[in-house]
Amino acid sequence: MNAKSFCLTLMLLTGASSVFAETPASLVSSYAADAAKSTPGFAPSAQRGQVFFNKDWGVSQKMGNCTVCHSKNLKVAGKHVVTDKPIDPLAPLANPERFTSLKKAEKWFKRNCTEVVGRECTAAEKADFIQFVSQGV
Repeated sequence: MNAKSFCLTLMLLTGASSVFAETPASLVSSYAADAAKSTPGFAPSAQRGQVFFNKDWGVSQKMGNCTVCHSKNLKVAGKHVVTDKPIDPLAPLANPERFTSLKKAEKWFKRNCTEVVGRECTAAEKADFIQFVSQGV
């Protein structure tokens, strides 16, 4: 492959990847579509997401709700209550990398929902949650 062909291929690949880039909005849409399969007419709600975020689930004394590690201010860094590891801000406005990968979102939803909620979160809960944190309130 000559240099011209290599550059053209690289440009096409780079452009193609941006077409398929995930965003908080695309993740909300995907989760909402999944939720609508079991709840026709489902629409994501930032208000429900906020209630979910602040709810004391009663599963763990140390991790009663999301704010324990993430703080109530979505724009600031948090700290894991058990490991003391820093956690980047939840709000995509403060952390542009947040909710830009379905794979990462699924990893963290599985871990956090299991620890805090006591079960895996539903597609509706995920859509509502991302809708809420995307507002950066």
